Amino acid sequence: MRNDVPVDGAPASHDATPWRDARLSPVERAEALLPLMSLEEKLAQLVGVWVGADASGEGVAPHQADMLDELPPWSTVIRHGLGQLTRPFGTAPVDPVLGARSLAASQAQIVAASRFGIPAQVHEECLTGFAAWRATVYPTPLSWGASFDPELVEEMATRIGQSMRAAGVHQGLAPVLDVTRDYRWGRTEETIGEDPYLVGTTGAAYVRGLEGTGVVATLKHFAGYSASRGGRNLAPVPMGHRELADVILPPFEMALRLGGARSVMNSYAEIDGLPVAADEELLTGLLRDEWGFTGTVVADYFAVRFLQTLHGVAERPADAAGLALRAGIDIELPTVDAFGAPLLAAVRAGEVDEALIDRAVRRVLIQKIEIGLLDDGWRELPDDVASLRLDDEASQDVAVRLAREAIVLLRNTGVLPLPAGRRVALVGPLADDPMAMLGCYTFPNHVGVNHSEYGLGVDIPSLRDELARHVPHLSFEPGCAITGEDTSGIPAAVAAAVAADVCVLAVGDRAGMFGRGTSGEGCDAVDLALPGVQADLVRAVLAAGTPVVLVLMTGRPYALGPEFDAAAAVVQGFFLGQRGGQALAEVLTGAVNPSGRLPVSVPRDAGGLPGTYLAPPLGRRNKVSSIDPTPAYPFGHGLSYTTFDWSGAAVVRPADDVYDDAAETVAWPVDGEARVRVTVRNTGSRPGTEVVQLYLHDPVAQTTRPVTRLVGYARVPLEPGAAADVTFGVPADVASFTGRAGRRVVEPGAVELRFGRSSGDTVAALALRLTGEERQVGHERELLTAVRIEHLLAVPQSA
Repeated sequence: MRNDVPVDGAPASHDATPWRDARLSPVERAEALLPLMSLEEKLAQLVGVWVGADASGEGVAPHQADMLDELPPWSTVIRHGLGQLTRPFGTAPVDPVLGARSLAASQAQIVAASRFGIPAQVHEECLTGFAAWRATVYPTPLSWGASFDPELVEEMATRIGQSMRAAGVHQGLAPVLDVTRDYRWGRTEETIGEDPYLVGTTGAAYVRGLEGTGVVATLKHFAGYSASRGGRNLAPVPMGHRELADVILPPFEMALRLGGARSVMNSYAEIDGLPVAADEELLTGLLRDEWGFTGTVVADYFAVRFLQTLHGVAERPADAAGLALRAGIDIELPTVDAFGAPLLAAVRAGEVDEALIDRAVRRVLIQKIEIGLLDDGWRELPDDVASLRLDDEASQDVAVRLAREAIVLLRNTGVLPLPAGRRVALVGPLADDPMAMLGCYTFPNHVGVNHSEYGLGVDIPSLRDELARHVPHLSFEPGCAITGEDTSGIPAAVAAAVAADVCVLAVGDRAGMFGRGTSGEGCDAVDLALPGVQADLVRAVLAAGTPVVLVLMTGRPYALGPEFDAAAAVVQGFFLGQRGGQALAEVLTGAVNPSGRLPVSVPRDAGGLPGTYLAPPLGRRNKVSSIDPTPAYPFGHGLSYTTFDWSGAAVVRPADDVYDDAAETVAWPVDGEARVRVTVRNTGSRPGTEVVQLYLHDPVAQTTRPVTRLVGYARVPLEPGAAADVTFGVPADVASFTGRAGRRVVEPGAVELRFGRSSGDTVAALALRLTGEERQVGHERELLTAVRIEHLLAVPQSA
């Protein structure tokens, strides 16, 4: 191998350099380059730079103001190269075309300044769309879960990835795969739900969409972040091995194996006293050695230094860097800190083995080669940058379709759809607020809130704007604010309701960060009562006697106790994105038939602190506690404007496709597959979509098990009178759990596969027995239940 890299700091000629030879594998190219690099050049590849970060205290990362010391001049920062550029679009409002040109200019400087001419890998947030000004804002992840539609989520992620790629961004910090365990946690809105199978299948679909465009997907937050004590952000996690293995980790496995994610971000959490950023067993032993992950592990913002400043497991920045590097973190984000001068000095002093640096740099170089940054044909600026548009009609179409599917009709006594010609009063602090559609990680909430002079960047109609298009006689009163104690507007709201035939009452959250909202990062809740005096508004309007449609526009489920039972209808939306107002108006007026299902349970008691539906028998209502955790509406619940009949639930014999009687116990080999079917028919007068859910019940096991847990689901659209056979093929591996010895096993014994309209509404229970010897399974186990939908001929309504 010939080293033709000059030592005077000038860029090298790229001719005949093996690490630029596209005929070689990424590993071979990285191995050719690594020995040529000085220690300073290696370390430069392990850090990002956040040039545009705001240290005013109004930042977008925890302790941002504390952590952003004065950086050296740009020319000094990039003289040895640069690993990552942090959020060039997502730090302040910037015109997309000008932003792309500015990013290209920065990349050109990086390439020209260092010996090897390696561009930086550019990352951005993209949880609810490319986090850039004038980019489409999609529904928040809780809405993805409510849709029960991974295919549509994949389509959304593809749109997001295409816009990022067109702007010169290579990596997206999404999806969030935390399984919510306490609804008081402010980041509940960022989770897909409370069930690992729903989170895993939906998250893997998002990853496939993003990675399919060439953008690196980054799984967040590995692992345990959502299980903090008290639902407090960045708080200790008192979680055992089994909860971690059976609830928290499966979505990450699915997103890696079924989605192909190439990056993972560590969790801020400490699990049983050990911060994840310093957990070698988790970040290396499990993730790499057991699961075989070969991509990059990036630090959540400032997580490396937090080992010193927040967790107290490191005395100096250099110690924090050494702990993180040994654990398996490859790249320090968002900006150069502990992996800079402190780590350089520690390596020079022999405190940190340079082999750990080489290990991380090798992974970084391989990924940069995979995405084309070391190819001779790489260019800083896309050819069509002048026509770059981040919010187009196709993207808005995906956004509104997902919002429609995510709306959950919880209750309906017949008041919905709103009858034509009726007088409607629209009441509530969320009714005329575009921000009511936006989650914490949308650009207008995450960044734009500090730059109000730029506006929202995209058109975001409020519920009032859209409902007025359908309802000619629409009055409006806000009643109260989202937060605060002022009740002076409630009498006017009650008067508006009294004067109307129907009252639509919109209450809920304002997303924000670190206490600047009622939902979002750092905006945790003491209990699950509606914020401010909104509950007083609801009680007063319900007492007025006019039929009330309660519309919840929230980032978490709020308690709907007996006092809310007087509502004629209840509609739930979880931050539905920029076209959410349109979707809500269409559902309320009947232009769209609701088909969403709850990705989280809705509790009845605001202060009882109920757990999620994944509870063993003693986690449910019982005689040994005065607290009843039964939810008002269970996981998976959702109504329609049409009706569905379920029939013929049975186990399918593998040999001859003859259906067994539902009462017969059927053998299910511990290494085999169980096939079950049910027929669903639309018995109503309008088209609709039923969501068929399949649950597993394991009555006797060597460790306590959830009474029921989701193992399959399918959206089934049906015209009036039409029917479909829905068949699930369930691998025995899906029935596995972590046993007494700490290993995942498929245990022989009696089980049930339950068809349900929700986790609390079982239509049919099919008895099976897992047969054979106890079988140990690992990371290569089957993860998915196969689904087949066979549409049958429609039966005329008169039949």
